[in-house]
Amino acid sequence: MLKNKKLTYISLFSSAGIGCHGFQMEGYRCVATNEILSRRIDVQRANKICELDTGYIVGDISNIEVKQNIYREIEKWRRKGNDRVDAVIATPPCQGISVINHKKSACEIHRNSLVVESVDIINEIRPRFFIFENVMAFQKTHCITPDGRNIPIGEYIKESLGKEYIISGTVLNLMNYGSNSSRTRTLVIGVDKLYKNNIVPYDLLPCYRQEKTLRDVIYDLPALKWGEISDTDFYHAFRTYDSKMRDWISGLKEGESAFDNTDPFCRPHKIINGQYVENVRKNRDKYTRQLWDRFIQCVHTRNDQLAAQNTVHPKQDRVFSIREIMEMMTVPYNFKWMEKSLDDLNKLSDCEKRELYKNHEMNIRQCLGEAVPTEIMRQIASNIKSHLLLKKRCESMEVNKIISKYNLECQDRLNMFISDNQLNLDIATLMRIAELCNANRDKDAAYYTNKFIVNEIMESLPTFAKDVIRIIEPSVGAGSFLPFLFKKYADVPRVILDVVDVNEVSLETLKIILSKIEIPKNFSLRFHCHDFLTFEMPYLYDLAIGNPPYSKIKTSISAVEKQSCQYVNQKTKNLSALFLEKCLQWSSCVALVLNKTILSTEEFTPTRELLRKMKIETIIDFGRYGFTGLSIETMCLIISPKKKPKKTAIHNMKFNMRQEKDQGYITDERYPYFLIYRDEQFDIVADKLVFDVFSVFRDRQITKAITNGFTGNDCIRVIKARNLNDDGKGITEINGYDAFILKENAKMLSAYKYVNDFSVYLTPNMTYNPRVIENLPDMIPDGSVAVLVPKESIRLSHVQRAYFSSDEYRRFYGVARNLSTQSINVDKTSVFFYGVLRDDC
Repeated sequence: MLKNKKLTYISLFSSAGIGCHGFQMEGYRCVATNEILSRRIDVQRANKICELDTGYIVGDISNIEVKQNIYREIEKWRRKGNDRVDAVIATPPCQGISVINHKKSACEIHRNSLVVESVDIINEIRPRFFIFENVMAFQKTHCITPDGRNIPIGEYIKESLGKEYIISGTVLNLMNYGSNSSRTRTLVIGVDKLYKNNIVPYDLLPCYRQEKTLRDVIYDLPALKWGEISDTDFYHAFRTYDSKMRDWISGLKEGESAFDNTDPFCRPHKIINGQYVENVRKNRDKYTRQLWDRFIQCVHTRNDQLAAQNTVHPKQDRVFSIREIMEMMTVPYNFKWMEKSLDDLNKLSDCEKRELYKNHEMNIRQCLGEAVPTEIMRQIASNIKSHLLLKKRCESMEVNKIISKYNLECQDRLNMFISDNQLNLDIATLMRIAELCNANRDKDAAYYTNKFIVNEIMESLPTFAKDVIRIIEPSVGAGSFLPFLFKKYADVPRVILDVVDVNEVSLETLKIILSKIEIPKNFSLRFHCHDFLTFEMPYLYDLAIGNPPYSKIKTSISAVEKQSCQYVNQKTKNLSALFLEKCLQWSSCVALVLNKTILSTEEFTPTRELLRKMKIETIIDFGRYGFTGLSIETMCLIISPKKKPKKTAIHNMKFNMRQEKDQGYITDERYPYFLIYRDEQFDIVADKLVFDVFSVFRDRQITKAITNGFTGNDCIRVIKARNLNDDGKGITEINGYDAFILKENAKMLSAYKYVNDFSVYLTPNMTYNPRVIENLPDMIPDGSVAVLVPKESIRLSHVQRAYFSSDEYRRFYGVARNLSTQSINVDKTSVFFYGVLRDDC
């Protein structure tokens, strides 16, 4: 049980331990901390980060012995009863920050490839959670993989760890999430898939807040005289500089730069061989007096210099003190930089203090400039602890027991149960209960969207550089998307969020659930009880997002068509396809969870024609895991209707596969539907084949009721899928599986027309392992077998029939079926891909 345990962590590239100190503040215990420089590890020792002295590990993480030291520490804790490490924090150096920098030095490439070492350790340790923190371009910066590939770091992390973890990378300006200074950084968070229904990376992100000003953070700290070390705070002191430079900044007002002084000798300069040489102004924020009432600029490693960026105090002629920098980086007041306590440091003589500054100041300032703000990591640690230990999580079986025990099918009881939440259930569990208890669930085709699915969608959504954005959720249900949207767009000045649902009772329950969530002040929620198809859209939206119902309308399309939406696809009555079309007409970006069959079945051909003309930004293939309680394959399409087709990002969650392809390539009109996994190997096989050779027939009449118990001369055999041999040579009899039907009964069936028709061929109807045999005498195929009917007279050689069973063709066929595992019947569109070798035509 985790409930009463103390959580643990490991910190890699930990520097002075400023960031991971946030985990210590939340009561976590450090198993091991690794840093290459011993002077930084000494700071961690001063703060007693580790319980065991052997937990402080100095050395290059790429060294095998250093890794082994980390693993030995884990084993010590395992013997003490700690089943596994809870969190690994990694902040590897990343100097080559351009997206593709072919001029990187060997040293920079090595540094970036230290990410690979971190991934290796995470794979070995298998913590419950991991956190990477780094520069804004971290995920796009390239690293060298163990097999010699040069690929983006973000891609490598997901490729290597994505099978076991839900992973999200988010770029945040940390000043809006807990830091007191501007710091735009990437947080990549991984959560073990063991927790995928209840905990996802978005849950662990720090909360949005309004940025603080310099006045908010350091105004109350006492002024310092030239060269003074505060008597009451050893760390409130600044590094002095050549007094001649004081004239450069003494007359500056807030926001002014020394380079703007009218007197050339008050501008930054040098005297070389008696000649005045003005310094080059490379950055406008050098020698610039900071503003009290603006946010605090990013803290850099050379925060001791006037010539560095944003270092000049808004009033005094000095750089910021260590204490002021600590406040900017949210480092606690009691954080120790050396063994002596603050009280002891304050009692030292001025000479002793200056000696300590001489030995430690640069290390302290550099560590602060490189650090993760403590408050950021403290919030992440707190969120992990809250979700892992404090809130109760329930899996599907437990949820069903709760519904039964508390009789939650009754709406009044359900609402009271959610309102009271005496079981202290997390929001995801409350939402799941609400959806399962929806009395009209089947009628409305409303199903709970698994939390980790929504997390994947959020990572692919656009950001909007607008003061006001409008979002619509057309079938909100229990509100699975809403908590994620609150976090995703917390930094937009104003968000208008319209939520629509046909079920009034569901909306009332949703309001109770939302009362338990802190809704950001920038969000305005508006609830609409209405059928979305007839809902009068009040304006154009920036984003339409949701999980529309998959049932069919029970009337004609014309009955739901309004002036606001004329539907292109008149073939379908599928609600999700109609929701999609309406959203495409009324939103700049559409992100809907849809049945994967939209990619391929004939019913959605007009829908695909519509999509071909728009930019398909992303396709996330969820396979069968998009819903709880519904065994269909789903995907998310993210579409920009007003943009022209270009590249499409494709993510297959089952196989942890990420690709980017030209949209025109995967929507090629030469094929009857979209082929999202099409590749060079597919094309090589396609070039060998002639397509569209067969039409298809499949029986829908033969059942067990008309085949049970019949044998003898007055019967004919029923061929079933498992009877068909792999080698294309007939069938295999299977005891207990084989079936027969009376001839008289068979004559009344549609499939009977193919009895003794030797121009047709037989193939299993629903399989990833296609095989084809010639039709056999006196046998009739049931619905598990598709009848391939040549469009023109053709005889397939044994070589051709055997080819359908080859590894090459089966891989090709899997791609042709979009790697689906459900709904892969051989139908009138997919039969196109039963191609015949050109030499066999």
